[in-house]
Amino acid sequence: MTLLSRRCMCVLWPSFLAAALLEMAVFAFVSPADVSWGEEQFGPNPVAVYTIAFFVFWLISAVSSALTVALSLGREELNHARP
Repeated sequence: MTLLSRRCMCVLWPSFLAAALLEMAVFAFVSPADVSWGEEQFGPNPVAVYTIAFFVFWLISAVSSALTVALSLGREELNHARP
């Protein structure tokens, strides 16, 4: 396993778990039928609302985890990464 793939898994797996927990927490209190975009309802299919929300939560969590990994890199790692 390369260093890049290990770092990707260190970002994607925890962010996946965080997105799943956030999805459960949000939709325990919010019904997908109540979700609207402006004046119109988002859609009659609640599965679409669950799916889109999960991927948005996963993206936000992944960006947060990636920033944590990027900020934890040392000076040597950053200087050796340059060609």
